[in-house]
Order: sequence, then structure tokens, then C-alpha cells
Amino acid sequence: MRRSPIALLMLVCALLLAACGGTPAAQQPTSPPAATAAPAAPTAAPTVAPTTAPTIAPTAAPTAAPTEAPTEAAATASELTIFAAASLTDAFEEIATAFEAANPGTEITYNFAGSQQLAAQLNEGAPADVFASANGRQMEVAIEGTRVVSGTQKAFVRNRLVVITPKDNPAGITTLQDLAKPGLKLILADAAVPVGQYSLDFLGKASATAEYSESYSPTVLANVVSFEDNVRSVLTKVALGEGDAGIVYTTDAALDADNIGQIAIPDALNTIASYPIALVADSANATLAQAFIDYVLGPEGQQTLVKYGFISTIGTASGAAPGAVPVAISGLIDTPRSFSAEDLATFEQVEITVNDRDGAITVTGVLLNAILDAVGVQNSATTVVFTGGDGYTAELPLADLQADADAILAVDDNGAIRNVLPSQRPRFWVKGLVTIEIK
Repeated sequence: MRRSPIALLMLVCALLLAACGGTPAAQQPTSPPAATAAPAAPTAAPTVAPTTAPTIAPTAAPTAAPTEAPTEAAATASELTIFAAASLTDAFEEIATAFEAANPGTEITYNFAGSQQLAAQLNEGAPADVFASANGRQMEVAIEGTRVVSGTQKAFVRNRLVVITPKDNPAGITTLQDLAKPGLKLILADAAVPVGQYSLDFLGKASATAEYSESYSPTVLANVVSFEDNVRSVLTKVALGEGDAGIVYTTDAALDADNIGQIAIPDALNTIASYPIALVADSANATLAQAFIDYVLGPEGQQTLVKYGFISTIGTASGAAPGAVPVAISGLIDTPRSFSAEDLATFEQVEITVNDRDGAITVTGVLLNAILDAVGVQNSATTVVFTGGDGYTAELPLADLQADADAILAVDDNGAIRNVLPSQRPRFWVKGLVTIEIK
């Protein structure tokens, strides 16, 4: 059984009224107050997967009540409150249905909103058990507010951008250059929203290329008539014809494909958004919350996310090749482009022996200098930034990379691409590469 956000709002209002009558003060994000009574321990450990699908064992149920009892606003042992980015709405609703069926008596309440709103609510003390953000920055905001413990977050899915128009496309938009048409009505998410920042990143990348020119980004931004609080608002307004175009995630566009048109953003200009998920530090139901996270990270959860158009990050999901993500190279280069595993196979292959954390290994791949030659690094470039699908980045001087004659791009067994830099420490080696930016 699932409670709606309205029910959650009513519960919070009731607690506020009770607080006015002299009950203990509401919980603060930094240090929860002592509770009057500890909740009863759950009668059985929750299962994670339905009987017809492979199971993912959750962590063991506690044998005693938590030492820090929740406040009066806390859920019972069978209730979970999940704060999740708006773009996850449909996929997470289906995941909740399956998780509740596998764990009878469990009630999941969702709070879907822009990730920046969710992080702010968490840091204001809103009770929650799990936080799923559309980018790492808002997860860091929750970490800075002590609501999430640093290092516990895990990337669980990826997404990418697409330009959308109303179905009848009254502005006649057929190319990305058309977004700069005078008088065009463009709708974007606010820059504080992950998809809004990703949209600005796209415009910035385009402006750095000869195909679009430096004036592209400011000209397009001059056409913005509305900045929205979340990606679903952008989708809705464009579908209703309140704007001539907007930028959303491909997963959102797929949900309303009959009412919109779509214009693809090439890999070299796109952003692969990595979504992290984490247990809220003061969760009243940590065992059940961790079981939910395990389900999302497991085969059934990943299959559901892929069904809704997301790119799987963990393991192998039906219908998806999570590792087979092209590496987009952008920035101060003559020819922005992406390289898939198949593209790399067309280059001369070299074999090198390097020492990683486990000792000497032999790796086959393509010389990174050959890739840099193919895209044409500009003379003003000084830095290279490698970014993985989980959001991990490694930055080093471009001259150091070019001086490493044995630096390669290698393809792992699952199709994921990684860099191997013999002259650099392993912390500069990034698995699951999605972007290489030359700055």
C-alpha cells in the first residue's frame, strides 16, 4: 500500500499543530532529539524480490530496537519515505509496487520533486529514509547537511538530454540551431535543477564549436520564457503548447511521445546524467530502507529503470548494455565526437603491461594520443578531465597525458570503456568513462 505525498503533507501539518500545543520540538537535521519510546523491532526480515524473479537478499533485520528512537513524526517499522527526483516518478512507482508486493505490509510514501528542493527539505529536517537525486551535487548538499553520510551514496542509473517541441511544432524547429531563432519561446528547468544545469552545459559545449559559434548560448538563453522547478513541468508546458521548445531527459520525453516532437542532442554535446541513491542517516527504518536500495540496485530494479528508458549503471539489465556507453570527447578540440567500443576497435590496438592495485596486468587498447589526434586538440588546451558514469572524475594536465606514450583507452568485458594511464596513480584511472573534456 502506498501513501501519497498529500498524506505526508497532512501528517506534517498535524505534527506542526501538535508542536504549537506544547509537544517536543521538531527534529533538527544535525542531531535528532531523544524519543519517548523506541519502536518495536520488525517481526521478520523483509524480502526483496518477488518469488518469480531472482532475489537480492537485504541486510539482516535488527534483533533489537534502534538505539536512537525516531521522533513522533517517524514512520512505523513497515513504512518508508522516499525522496526522489521528479524524473524517476514513473519508474519508482512501479518499483514500489513490486517492492511492496514482495514485502507485505510495507507502505512507501514518495516525495517527487526537483533534486534541489528535496535536498533543501532534507536539510530543514524533513523525515525521510532514502534520497535518490538526479545529480551528485544535490546529494553533496544533503551530505553537507549531515542527512547523508559521505561515501554511502551509490550511482544507480544514468540519463541523457533531448530537445522537445509541441506535436504540431508551430515554430518549425528541426535543428538545434533553430533554438536561437528570434522570438522563439524556450522553456528550461532552473539552473539549480540538475536537468537545468545539464541544459546549460549543452549550450556551453555547443558554443565552443565552430558549428554553433560563441553567440549560440547567449542567443538561445535570451529566448527562455520560463525556468521551471523540475523536469516534469518543462515537459507538461511544452506538450500543452505553452512553449515552442524545451530540454528534458529522454526518459521524460518517452512518457509523452505521442504529444511531442523530439530533436536528438549528439553525444559530444550531451551530458550523461548519473543518479546517486543513499540511505538517509537518521532513517527510522534503516533495514527496510537499505532493502529498498538493494532492490533498486539489483536486477529487478534495474530492469524496471531500463524499461522506462534509463541507462543501467549496475550489473546487467534486460534490454540494456549498461557498459556500452560511448565516450563523448568535447571542449577545446576541432572535432567533437563520441567513440563507442566498436569505434575503438577500428584503431590500431596496442598491448601494455602496467601495475595497478592488484599488481602487474596486461591490457589491450587504443593509444589515447591517437584519439586526441583524431579530434584535434587546440593549442590553447591545458587540462583534461575524465568522467565516469558514476560521477567520478579525474583531472590532470594535458601535457602529462600527451607525454605518456603508453596511455590507452581499453574496453572491459561488459563493453565499458576506461582509461589506463601507466605514468599516473590508479586514482586517475576511470572505469565506465562517459566523457573526456579538454579544457
